[in-house]
Amino acid sequence: MKRLSFVFVPIFILSLIVYSLTPLIPMSEDISNKVFRLHIIANSDSENDQHLKLKIKDEVLKYSESLYKNCSSVREAKIISDEHLKDFKNKARQVIAFYGYDYDVQVYTSREFFPTREYETFTLPSGVYNTLKIIIGEGKGKNWWCVMYPAVCISGCTEDFDEALSKEEEEIITSKKYIVRFKAIEIYERLKNRMIKR
Repeated sequence: MKRLSFVFVPIFILSLIVYSLTPLIPMSEDISNKVFRLHIIANSDSENDQHLKLKIKDEVLKYSESLYKNCSSVREAKIISDEHLKDFKNKARQVIAFYGYDYDVQVYTSREFFPTREYETFTLPSGVYNTLKIIIGEGKGKNWWCVMYPAVCISGCTEDFDEALSKEEEEIITSKKYIVRFKAIEIYERLKNRMIKR
């Protein structure tokens, strides 16, 4: 009986969430498939390691400016990233050496789950996103992320979302009224992923 409730309760909760969010879930998943993210993880949470992470971020964004600004799709952004992985790694290594560290650095593209992230002018729903990932040293520190395609973190302009998202999708991520529902979708995504892994 206990085992049965262990399975039934998450399924019941998942069903309620899905029912209440039915129109928003496919759109949220569509958004995650149209956005390419940069994800940098610091070696640790020490002040020096966090500072180093931000310096690597600055160098990567500076190098990325000419790479991503003319992208027309997530697929193109991923291809460009894969073609320049060694360059990104070299940029990170140069910054690490300049500041006197000998950390290793991993750089690769992947698809990974992100929770809902709220910024001043937009909120991205939780979901599985294509990502350029940079892990510094042991990768045990706080992370930093931004949107590479559309080139929001390069240009600093959220209007770049026009290039990839529909008007309705853009309205959803820039309107504060959807934040609570995005949090509910996050619960749905986590439960779904947990059930798939069993």
